[in-house]
Amino acid sequence: MFRRDLRRIRFALTSRMLWKRRMVFLLGAVAVGIASVVFAKMADSSQEVYVHLIRQAPYALLLLTPLGFGLFAWATARYFPGAQGSGIPQAIAARRSGSPAHRARLLSAKVTIGKIVLTCAGLAVGGSIGREGPTVQLGCAIMVAMAAFAGLGRANGLILVGAAAGIAGAFNTPLAGVMFAIEEMAKSYDKRLSGLIASAVVISGMVSLTLVGQYSYFGTIPSEAFNPVGWNAVVFCAVVGGVGGAIFSRGLVGLSAARGRIMGPLKKRPFVFGALCGLVVAVLAIATDGFAGGSGYAPTRDLLEQGVTSPWWYAPVKLVTTLVSSASGIPGGLFSPSLSVGASVGAALAPFMPSMDVRALAMLGMVGYFAGVVQAPLTAFVIVMEMTNEVHLVVPLLATALLGAGVSRLLAPEPLYHALSFAYDPLPEERPKPGDKAADTKAP
Repeated sequence: MFRRDLRRIRFALTSRMLWKRRMVFLLGAVAVGIASVVFAKMADSSQEVYVHLIRQAPYALLLLTPLGFGLFAWATARYFPGAQGSGIPQAIAARRSGSPAHRARLLSAKVTIGKIVLTCAGLAVGGSIGREGPTVQLGCAIMVAMAAFAGLGRANGLILVGAAAGIAGAFNTPLAGVMFAIEEMAKSYDKRLSGLIASAVVISGMVSLTLVGQYSYFGTIPSEAFNPVGWNAVVFCAVVGGVGGAIFSRGLVGLSAARGRIMGPLKKRPFVFGALCGLVVAVLAIATDGFAGGSGYAPTRDLLEQGVTSPWWYAPVKLVTTLVSSASGIPGGLFSPSLSVGASVGAALAPFMPSMDVRALAMLGMVGYFAGVVQAPLTAFVIVMEMTNEVHLVVPLLATALLGAGVSRLLAPEPLYHALSFAYDPLPEERPKPGDKAADTKAP
């Protein structure tokens, strides 16, 4: 027994392959952290362009947003196929794939660079999109590229690691990164993978802290906001959020797969379809003083920190612009816009529950709606808790997330990201041929 343990220790310390894997893992996690922060800065600058436009020349969006959507959708389809939408479905499809060629296509440097640039461009013209999903695809691509450069196979586990590190590095939400990879990407728990994911999150998070310091994505909510929470508020936010999330999920899946008499010809013309989607977004953005366009970050932060509310009808309008932006064919995620919709849903309850602070209601709405959209209740709960640095509403938030996801699952049985991922399955020429060696799908 002692000799066997000694051999294992010696192998762990002297194995060239193990050290190569460790270096790939370490350098990859550092690279993901740096890239996530740079991408975040680029996206924030693009969002400032949109804010300036809506304040100084709002009606210019009637030209800029349709033209931008059309051009970006065409460029994505023509030059960066696989960069459309969130990026999380692509990561799921790549992890599920048994074809290295297919995985390389979805997570290539070309697709990743195109996704970053076009996501920022979409934010600048008012797309109701976020950088979260694209950051996941970015993290996965970096990890897989590092493994390929070092001559390592078995990229399956590295895709999970890259997804977790991307979320953690971009938003300073380490627990959410771990939970997202396990609950949404893997859909299962694996002890070895969980250890790798946690280690990558720590490294990526340390890089983020070094570059931008400690911060909460949506700021810190004043403690006086947390009066006793009525459970009727939990039920309302969970049911409305779950139903709204299911409507969004089914709508996006339906639009993405639409091939009817009208939608079929439109979908074959990315510029035309993208421009029409952009026109819808522009009109609704102008009607809501800019709220319906952009990531929704600033209004949501103002609501959570200062209690600044918007009309109740802003929430369904934001849902529509996020749905249209996600279906248009341009790159962009839906975390931030969805959290913005949820916050408005919760805030709409304030006139009926004057004893509760609107900021606490907004948090319940965020969790309920986001859990309804992605059907990953633990991820929704943890990400909202970490993004707001909030520990006072743990039980109500968790209850809202679980109930909201359950309601959504009754109306939309297939989770959104997994339903969308089937559109990125391998092309016929990329599928493994009979007799090929087994795919490299084990964790590194």
